[in-house]
Amino acid sequence: MRHLFLALALSLIAPAAFAACGGSWNSFVSEMKNEAIAKGHSKSSVDRFFSFARQDPKVLKADRAQGVFKRDFIDFSRRVISQSRINKGRANAKKYASVFKRAEREYGVPAGVLLAFWALETDYGAVQGNFNTFNALMTLSHDCRRPELFRPQVFAALELFERGNFDPKTTKGAWAGEIGMVQMLPEDIIENGVDADGDGKVSLKTSAPDALLSGAKMLRSLGWQQGQAWLQEVQVPARMDWSKTGLNSTLSVDEWAMMGVKPRSGKFQGGTGSILLPMGRKGPAFIAYPNFRVYFEWNQSFVYVTTAAYFATRLSGAPVYNPGNPDPSLSDANMKSLQKKLASRGYDVGKIDGILGSGTRAAVQAEQRRLGLPADAWPTIELLRKL
Repeated sequence: MRHLFLALALSLIAPAAFAACGGSWNSFVSEMKNEAIAKGHSKSSVDRFFSFARQDPKVLKADRAQGVFKRDFIDFSRRVISQSRINKGRANAKKYASVFKRAEREYGVPAGVLLAFWALETDYGAVQGNFNTFNALMTLSHDCRRPELFRPQVFAALELFERGNFDPKTTKGAWAGEIGMVQMLPEDIIENGVDADGDGKVSLKTSAPDALLSGAKMLRSLGWQQGQAWLQEVQVPARMDWSKTGLNSTLSVDEWAMMGVKPRSGKFQGGTGSILLPMGRKGPAFIAYPNFRVYFEWNQSFVYVTTAAYFATRLSGAPVYNPGNPDPSLSDANMKSLQKKLASRGYDVGKIDGILGSGTRAAVQAEQRRLGLPADAWPTIELLRKL
């Protein structure tokens, strides 16, 4: 998402300079080559690089089939945070102790945060993806859904190719073009790649030190604050003003305490925060400190982000969260029906996709408040019926 705004700004400045999405693949490749040359790349380099361009329908299929994000927080977090992953995380924390100390010293990112990303992105490097990276980026740049996000990555990959650090024929990774153990896009590699093992190369696929330090540097560039917390489990009272919960409301910990919120263990770890109720007031509850928002610069899924942040606390010694007894999740059909009803009332819920994203959560909370229901942003059958 951080690349999206730059790409949109550039498109407003010089729209004619960009290759048009959709249409003929060969024409698109030709236009991309012309754009690369206009950016200052040599014709011979551009010809060699783009000679490997192939459209990959499997990439589009993967892009359209992100059903994993329809799972609720409890289901998703229990599926991806296994005891095996926790054990491997602790073992890797010891194995690369010096690397993690350096990451915290130089970039302010704790070991638990990096371990959680490493685990969730690639299972500690074991599953890095088998898509041709260049073709994935070209395919997504040609597709008209989000071309402005991926087109800059093609030219970043070209720059890496000219440095000898990217092979358009053999480099493989995730379907969306991320590479290596912590899944970084080419532009991020250029901006934040670190040769941590001192071999003269940034090898995110084969060097854990390079991958971890690069990930730490990227998090700092996205706004991570050293010595600050990111997430902490809390207990919430049976009754409170639920409309104040959610990421759109930030209060001091003293104000939350006055409302009856208290840490499940220990003390509050920061000065201000937002109360997250990923499954409503009857489910797990957390206070999200300012560093939590940096997670959304890495991934836009609320469920993924909350799981990654929680996993980082577990790897840092926090106990298993209290699941509570939340109201059941809506079925896919009911969630889509709810989104349609909310959209018809003027709310921006984005695509009608059955995913409880930030727009849908905000709309749910607003309608709960209007209807006199507990405004905890968790959609229920009762809300659907009242609408």
